[in-house]
Order: sequence, then C-alpha cells, then structure tokens
Amino acid sequence: MTKKPNFLFIITDQQRADWLGCYGHPVLKTPHIDSIAARGMRFDNFHTASPVCMPNRASLLTGRYPSLHGLRYNGCVLPQTANTFVDVLAGAGYHTAAIGKSHLQPFTGMSPMGRDAANDSEAWKVDRPDTYQEEPPNYAGPDRYQIETPYYGYQHVDMVTSHGDRCGGHYRQWFREHAPDWEALHDPANELPHNYSCPQAYRTPIPEHLYPTAFIKDRAVDYLTSRAGQDDPFFAFISFPDPHHPFNPPGKYWDMYSPDDFEVSLPIEAHKNPPKPLAWLYDNWKNGGGQTTPQTAMMLGEQQIKEAMALTAGMMACVDDAVGDILAALEASGQRDNTVICYNSDHGDYLGDFNMILKGAMPFRSITRVPFIWSDPDGRAAGASDALCSTVDLAATILERAGLEPFNGNQGQSFLPATQSGEGPRQETLIEYNDGGKRLGFDQPARVRALVTPEWRYTVYRDQDWGELYDLKTDPSETENLWDSPQHKDMRAHLAERLNHHLIAQMDESPLSDRLA
Repeated sequence: MTKKPNFLFIITDQQRADWLGCYGHPVLKTPHIDSIAARGMRFDNFHTASPVCMPNRASLLTGRYPSLHGLRYNGCVLPQTANTFVDVLAGAGYHTAAIGKSHLQPFTGMSPMGRDAANDSEAWKVDRPDTYQEEPPNYAGPDRYQIETPYYGYQHVDMVTSHGDRCGGHYRQWFREHAPDWEALHDPANELPHNYSCPQAYRTPIPEHLYPTAFIKDRAVDYLTSRAGQDDPFFAFISFPDPHHPFNPPGKYWDMYSPDDFEVSLPIEAHKNPPKPLAWLYDNWKNGGGQTTPQTAMMLGEQQIKEAMALTAGMMACVDDAVGDILAALEASGQRDNTVICYNSDHGDYLGDFNMILKGAMPFRSITRVPFIWSDPDGRAAGASDALCSTVDLAATILERAGLEPFNGNQGQSFLPATQSGEGPRQETLIEYNDGGKRLGFDQPARVRALVTPEWRYTVYRDQDWGELYDLKTDPSETENLWDSPQHKDMRAHLAERLNHHLIAQMDESPLSDRLA
C-alpha cells in the first residue's frame, strides 16, 4: 500500500474497559463498537497516563506525561506552544480534524478549588501566550466562533465543551439555531418525570437528534463525506462527552436498560483492608457527607449504583448507534479500506466498585484501565492482546504507522507490533494523578504515582506513611492491600526502586542543547 493510511480515532469520556460487549460486559450491547474489534486487535491491558480527563488527553496528543507537558490536573492548560503528534501528521500532508470534546483548556470560567484565580504570581516570568478558545464567552454570540487554527495541530475543529445534555462550544451555537425552544429545553423545571434517586440522574427533555452525541455524529459524517475522493490522507479525532456524568441519556435511551439488569458485584465489604481514602469515603457516606464538587468520587447504596449503571448503559447505547452511522459514512466515502480505526476512552469510572462512582485519587483498575481497539487495513482479523500499553504510547504508535518519527521529548513507546499479534514494548507503566484541591480526607491536594506491571500495582501518595500494593494475578479486583505484608516486603522494595527510575525519567529531554558548556 503506497498511500499513507487515514486514521479515524473515536474516543469516549469516562468509560471503563469492561463496559463494552467485546470486553465481555454481560448486559450492555454495543454491536457497532464490537464490529471494530471483530476486525482488529482488542487490547486488554491498556492504561491511562492519568485517570482524569485533561491530563490524559494532553498525554495522548503529546506522548508525554503530565509532569512534562504541563497540564498536570483538570483546570490547567496545555500550552499552545506544545508540539503534538497531530502537528507532525499535518506537517507530513495529513488533513487533521477534531470533532467533539477536546478539553485541552478549561471550559468553565470558575475559580480553582481553594484559591482565588486572580492570584497570577507564578515561578516563570513570562506572558502566557495561550488564548482560551474553549471558554463559554467565545460561543455566546449567534455567529459560529472561529477557532484559531491549527489548534494543537488540528486544521478543522467542531468544538464541544462540558458534559451532559447542555454542552457548550460550537454545539451550543448549533443547538440554539436548530431548537427554537432551546431555553425551555435547558430549563431544569422541564425535566421529564422519572423515579430515579441516583445523584445526577436527569431525564432530559432534549430529543435524541438535538443531543450532543447526535451533533458530533452528524459533524463526523459530514467530515468523512467531504474527504471522499481527496488525495491527502486524514486524521479525524471524534470525541464523545458521554458516558461521563450527569446521567442523562436522551429519548429512548433513558429506559433502554433497567437497574434490575445490573448488580453490584464488588461492594465495599469485598475490600479486606481499605486504604485511607476509601475508608474516608465510607465514613463520609454513612455520616451523610456530600461531595466537594459534582466531579468528586462518592459512595452510594446498591439501588442508586444500579440506576447509575442503567443510565450509563443508555448513554453508551446512544454512542454505539452514533459509531454505527460514522462507520457507515466511512464505508460510503470509499475510504474504509485505507483507514486505521481506533477506539479508546480517556479514563474509567469506579461505577460500583467498592460502592463508589466517578473517579478520584485511588488508581484502581476501574479508572486506569480503558478500552483500546486498533483495526488496521493491513490486517483486520480479530484478536486480543495482553500487551501492557499506555496513553503516552499512542502518539509514537500512530506516527510509526504513518511512517513518521516522533519529535524529541516524546516519552511513549510504539506498540505497533502488538497491533499485529506481536509483543508490546513495556513491562511497566507509570500512572500519575494530581488533584486540583483537597478531597477524600487529604489535608493537601493528593499527589499520587502508581507503577503497573502485568502482575502488580504499586502506589505511593506524597507525604503519607501508607500506600498500596496489589497482586493482580491472584487478586485482579484489588481487594487486599499487601503494603504491610511481611511476605511482600521484597516485592514492595523492588517496585519502589523501579518507580524511582520512572520518576527520574520525568526530566524534559527537549530541547536538546545546541552548544557545549
């Protein structure tokens, strides 16, 4: 094949790996996403660089960890001077498009947790060159806001910000134009009746064809249709804000699944010795404490968790139907036979594990392990790989498939051979988590580093005299913390040393020096 391959990269928000039919979910049906896996490689041990939206999305684009690319926690910004693999593709003749949620910049005007946003005193005496193109004021007018491109390498951008049924960005401008009664549809007083008690369960009056998932699907179809007959290859990043909370699947998707279809298979009682944040969450739940923010992890009772599961399944069914239309458009464009199709999510959701929902400082596999599927025209036979891979590896892998080299400072390792049943490059992967405020009983914003191997998960928390150590072979659900086990002190010491090496590697190798000392 002489023509460079196209790439269709589909990504969801806050979807754990086991919430797809092709990953073995016993209830949820996702036939269209499953069809990608039926003609590609399903990765069963793919982890985030950071189990939260913005840092991990920046790691995907840059092939670098949050410590280096600068978007360390939600609310920071990826500097627009950052190089991305999309920049490299565009420089090599690719047409590049981002359709849907980007989230490389804050999309609210709210102050950070615990401090006044007006405090601009920082370590670096430079003027920040970034223009905040994802913030709400840009999309307040009736005329489509023109994003300055290239936007982190993207030449075409259809922006969607926030989550749920009231997303912002270009979607909001489109919604106001296509829904004359948009104010009524956005009024919480017009919520449709339901009997769910799960927090953030909201039965939206917005019909399916006006919901953000439909907007993203339609823009993706338009884009793929426009690429028919074009000589230059494309990279299209199609990003859905669902199934991230709030739990508000539209129309028929609301009651497509019943809470009775689901079970809480890993309750809090299953953990033999809960780490301190888990114990804090339990006490907070039992004592009637609330959430620090709507995004903060919390514990719920069995019925409310099952309701969250049913509504999450409805949102995923909506996404799956959209994926079906996008795949049909790719086929109709005549481009499928030269297009690598990827499916991924930015991080997971506790979604019932130990009675928790959402995400937080504890890097259980439910939030760090995400789906990843690679379907390649050079080999579309179905397969499964247990190669250990990370979000930071995606840039190097995609660029190698395109016949291009990553830029200096890339930290990822290409796993392209593993997409064709070969071996992966990793025996270990680092996961970073930095909180933007004090939560879950921490007296300072949590700083967490985890090392994951095929057999172990080792986690340290800054300035804490406790940590986590789990044997993933005998205890894949991470129910017994072996941190204090005398029988495992040698393994704990070994993993501590290995983590130190990974932390030493968090030095920016870019730019290279061009002079002798």
